[in-house]
Amino acid sequence: MSEMWWWILAGCAAAYGFKLLGYLVPEKILENEKMTRAAGTLTIGLLASLTIVNTVASGTTVAFDARVAALVAAGVALLLRAPFLVVVIVGAGAAALARYLGWG
Repeated sequence: MSEMWWWILAGCAAAYGFKLLGYLVPEKILENEKMTRAAGTLTIGLLASLTIVNTVASGTTVAFDARVAALVAAGVALLLRAPFLVVVIVGAGAAALARYLGWG
């Protein structure tokens, strides 16, 4: 087993340990309004950053391709309060159209 796998296993064990520590947090702290708001805000920030990284990252470089068109189209659909399935279809359609037109 290579050294990398030991680091991966150690990271998994650490992540699982943090998860188990979460069960030890008193319920009073978890039900605090500030804690609830902070957890929600962190979740939104994490998902937004993951979305951006997956949209513009291509290996170790930044690439603007059909994924950007898909994200913009899906964002417009969200602003128009379209149902989630419609947002996904609009994003996929925009990516397909952009690739058909030779962009990415």
